[in-house]
Amino acid sequence: MTAAPQGPGLSTSVEALRLREWLLGPGQATLVMDQFSADDFHLVVDDRADVHVNSKDGSFYLGWFPSGRPGTNGEGWKIAVTGTAKVRGYQMSFDTETPADVVAAAVACVLDTSQRV
Repeated sequence: MTAAPQGPGLSTSVEALRLREWLLGPGQATLVMDQFSADDFHLVVDDRADVHVNSKDGSFYLGWFPSGRPGTNGEGWKIAVTGTAKVRGYQMSFDTETPADVVAAAVACVLDTSQRV
C-alpha cells in the first residue's frame, strides 16, 4: 500500500515505515581477532585482559578493551593506521557495546585495503 501525498512532499509505503531489528550487544570478539595471522601480526594480552594487535611493521594497531579503555568514556575498540610523510594516518574507535560484527567489518575493510611493500 502506498500513501500518496495530499500536496508537496514525499510518498512512502507502509512496509518502509515498519520497525526494524538491529544487531545489538558486544557479540564475540573472536570475529575480529580471527582475522589476524601470527605471520603478520603480534598479539599481546595485558594484565587487565585487554588485547593489543600490532602489524609487525608497526603501522597498524588494534586494541580491544572489554571493560573500557582507561581514560576514555567507554571506548571498547581502537583501530589506528600510521600515516606516511605525505599522507596522514587515521584512527577510529567503537564503544564497548558495539557489536563485534560491526568492528570485524571495519577491520576487514582496513586489512583488505593494505598492500605489502
